[in-house]
Amino acid sequence: MQGERVMKILVYGAGNVGSLYAAKLNEAGNDVTLLARGECLREIREHGIRLQEFYSGQKTMIHVRVVERLTAEDAYDLVLVILPRNRVSEALPILAANRNTPSVMFFGNNAGGPEAMIKAIGRERVLLGFPGASAVRCDEYIQYLILDRREQPTTIGELEGTVSKRIKAIATTLKDAGFPVSISRNMDAWLKTHAAEIIPTAAALYMAGGVIGELKSNRQTLVLMIRAIREGHRVLSSIGVPITPPIHKIFRWIPERLLLAITRRKLDDKAASIKLGHASDAREEMKTLANEFRKLVSQSGIATPAIDQLRPYLDATIQRVA
Repeated sequence: MQGERVMKILVYGAGNVGSLYAAKLNEAGNDVTLLARGECLREIREHGIRLQEFYSGQKTMIHVRVVERLTAEDAYDLVLVILPRNRVSEALPILAANRNTPSVMFFGNNAGGPEAMIKAIGRERVLLGFPGASAVRCDEYIQYLILDRREQPTTIGELEGTVSKRIKAIATTLKDAGFPVSISRNMDAWLKTHAAEIIPTAAALYMAGGVIGELKSNRQTLVLMIRAIREGHRVLSSIGVPITPPIHKIFRWIPERLLLAITRRKLDDKAASIKLGHASDAREEMKTLANEFRKLVSQSGIATPAIDQLRPYLDATIQRVA
């Protein structure tokens, strides 16, 4: 890698979150390129990345170098892959052909583990991470919210959990771009824990017709969501995957009635719409993630009635609960 603060970075994926990270990393002085295609490529070339901070409403426009493809000859210090889970596999042959980049961070949902990435590009190149920001399209702007460290910092890690020189350098680069960062010693467990929580949350939201107010007011759906999350935690614990970060273990011990009140308060938050924005718009990704988690359920042999009851609502043909 180049220094500890300035890196040559390719952000592979120009969705809302990918565009946000590319813009902020570029604004911090890094050598950033964003891979985009089609209308998205044209729009960014013409107008730059247009951002609007959620709370302040402040608008900025950042111009970033954009390319249509990653070639075998391209060389970067880091490729940050920010794609929906259901689209990661299509990028693997392209990433495998590019041998000049030593570090490739897969930055997003993953309940299936890193094995496919390792097989495609080599274990030594694979890093895992998850964004600590929410971003949704609002007219021509990307409305964004960088999450507080106490809620969910940008979380990254080596496969072996070591705090290596390169992971510290990446953490510093992200911090300098304005993202609170945590280095995880078990990123695979972190991602599986997140999947155990976001899949029932998304399914419950779909069950409520995608309307946060409906979800908040529907006690039956909220209880089902809470029970499904608890089932997911039990599944992971039974197959030796630690609940990560450990603070999430308290979900098992907090009384259901109190969890219901806490969940309603979170859904009443002004920022709930943007925090749940991705899950609301990512039904295919949630289905892929649920299919991966289903394999862990089968491996555990644990009964998951709440998960099973929510699962059909991940299908776009199933409409809201009556």
